[in-house]
Amino acid sequence: MVKNPVIHNNHFPGEPAHVPDFTVGISVDCVIFGFEDNKLKVLLIKSDMQPYKDHWSLLGDIVKPDEDIDAAVSRIVKDRTGLNDVYMEQVRTFGEVNRHPKGRVITISYCSLINIRHNELKILDNELHWHDVQEIKEMAFDHKQILDACYNWLQYRMQEHPLGLRLLETEFSLRDLQLLYENILGEKMDRRNFRKKFFSMGLLIDTGELENNVPHRPGKLYKFDYEKYGKTKKKKWLGIDF
Repeated sequence: MVKNPVIHNNHFPGEPAHVPDFTVGISVDCVIFGFEDNKLKVLLIKSDMQPYKDHWSLLGDIVKPDEDIDAAVSRIVKDRTGLNDVYMEQVRTFGEVNRHPKGRVITISYCSLINIRHNELKILDNELHWHDVQEIKEMAFDHKQILDACYNWLQYRMQEHPLGLRLLETEFSLRDLQLLYENILGEKMDRRNFRKKFFSMGLLIDTGELENNVPHRPGKLYKFDYEKYGKTKKKKWLGIDF
């Protein structure tokens, strides 16, 4: 038995973490990605727990005894950011014995991609804000390991499904699309081959509009044809290889 209650690094200030009275606590940690200024970003918060006080951490909390895992995720995101209906996908579980200084805690990581411009944070407690993924070196607990695992998951998924387009505006240029893929996959891509590959899918809709207020020659704006994509026999990118 754990003599002292397990306290998660992101328990709400002034409120005790709710932990079942047995040896293993279960928590969830949320990795929320966004894309801004041509950089992949993640939403982080300052930890208020020793020995990681003032270290950056993911949004997370202990799952309550009477709470479903998915319900805990929704609660944490809403109470920490003020955002509702944020789609989260489960990635993997982290259960190293000594990952938490207050006891045995197994955490389940969830990942989400949201458009930063369209999802303004309504709560900014504990210095909650967006960080460039490439600039993050150290984090509280094993959260850097969790972030890296979710980033690898995103890189893999980006090449099989169109979920990455959630990070862009509804209407986007091919330049925006290529910059998104280059930043997330971490490699430069040939402009001609990239565009040829996407046009060959037949899933881009030309809106007939051009970009506005850009420092370069305005490009055409496109939409992704989710309806057509949903009707394809193989709902996947058919193995994109740039």
